[in-house]
Amino acid sequence: MTTNATTPTLAPPARIGKAAVGALGLLALSTGALESVVSPTIPLLERELDMSQSEGALLSIVLLITGALVTPLAGKFGDRYGGKRVLILLMAVVSAGGTVSALAPNLPVLLLGQVLQGAMVGALPLSFIVVRKHLPAGESKVAIGVVSGLFVGGGMVGMLSAGPVAEQLSRHWMFALPTMAVVATTLLVHRLMPADPPGRTGGAGIDWPGLLLLSGMLVTLMLVLALAPEAASQPLVLAALVLVLAAFVTGWVRVERRAASPMIDLRMLARPAIWKACVLTFVICLGTAMAVYLVPQLLDERGDGYGFGASATEIGLFLLPGAVAATLAGPLGGMGDRRFGSRAVVTTGVVTMAVSLAVLAAVHTEVWHLVVGKALIALANGLCVTAMMTSTATAVDRDDTGIATSLILVSRVLGYAVGGQLGGALLTAATPSGSDVAAESAYVTGFVIAGVVTTLALFVTRTMRKGVTA
Repeated sequence: MTTNATTPTLAPPARIGKAAVGALGLLALSTGALESVVSPTIPLLERELDMSQSEGALLSIVLLITGALVTPLAGKFGDRYGGKRVLILLMAVVSAGGTVSALAPNLPVLLLGQVLQGAMVGALPLSFIVVRKHLPAGESKVAIGVVSGLFVGGGMVGMLSAGPVAEQLSRHWMFALPTMAVVATTLLVHRLMPADPPGRTGGAGIDWPGLLLLSGMLVTLMLVLALAPEAASQPLVLAALVLVLAAFVTGWVRVERRAASPMIDLRMLARPAIWKACVLTFVICLGTAMAVYLVPQLLDERGDGYGFGASATEIGLFLLPGAVAATLAGPLGGMGDRRFGSRAVVTTGVVTMAVSLAVLAAVHTEVWHLVVGKALIALANGLCVTAMMTSTATAVDRDDTGIATSLILVSRVLGYAVGGQLGGALLTAATPSGSDVAAESAYVTGFVIAGVVTTLALFVTRTMRKGVTA
């Protein structure tokens, strides 16, 4: 038997050092900060841009939606054309989005900036592609953990600093400062990171039908969750949206199964290691997002016998231990996965989070209860998500790293979006007409639901392989 073509032998990629990994970490820190500046400043933006509450809700989720759409494309292109090349191009789009947001005079322009900034969510799988191609499996786990942890830490930095910067300088600077950091760290990555060889070449083009159907599915899901508290007053509208959502889901699954080059490879999702990681990530992030939303609201609450009436600056200080814990969780998760295996790390994180949520539901009469509980939840979430990322990234072929990790990131985005919306729906439903104070029972119910949902993850973790690297 003869072969029709000879495959050229490619030289192995150059090994990267700590400086290059550090540059990727700083880029993750900067993008995480830029991603999170909108959430804590929605009331300020509503006042300055004369936005309605529905417009504010749209502004808070548009980045998540575009990020979920860009992520699988970024991973696929990174696998095909080289992670560094696509990463630099993607960060150019993010920098343009940050600049547009910083200069935005009105809501439509700010929405455009957020759409462009949503490309930043695809930066993580691209970073994983680069790390995986330049480092052996054991070291790449730690490096991926560092990058993931700094992205989470950057998000907390942005959340803590956005309010003071917007109040002391202006809303324009809360976008401008992290955008400058993104530009600087992108140039640093370009200088220190060697080019990685492309993986697959050729193949079919972009799966535009799948992209459009997924876009409609995500937008409709957010509308369903946003209207859920008003179901009694608008039952027909909600029912119609649910039917539209079901149609989008059905159509998207059919298109992806038949596409020559699907946007999200459902065949990979059928692998036990991948679907378990996606389910765990979604469940864990849903529980985390409810706590992330409810804790600051409870700190700000001024109810009769509950809540603390804390200012924005005080809330930022109370959340600082959680920011530190989230930052440390990345490298700890990577090292723990390497030392003990992914199952042990994820199980530890799930148990820690479930217990913390249950305790918060029962005891939340002192500020330190919320501070400690939030820090433990942030630590547990970081351990779980990092372990999912590292185990998934190293469980597939090198050329599939971006596609596999993008599935985890999409699950993360969906979990946060759904959890945040559920937390908001609980408080909205428990706030009497004409009042701005939610009932204490809504917070208790929210923490209990989050804890129960998180506990369900144990049914999946017990079926995981230990995943200890020799």
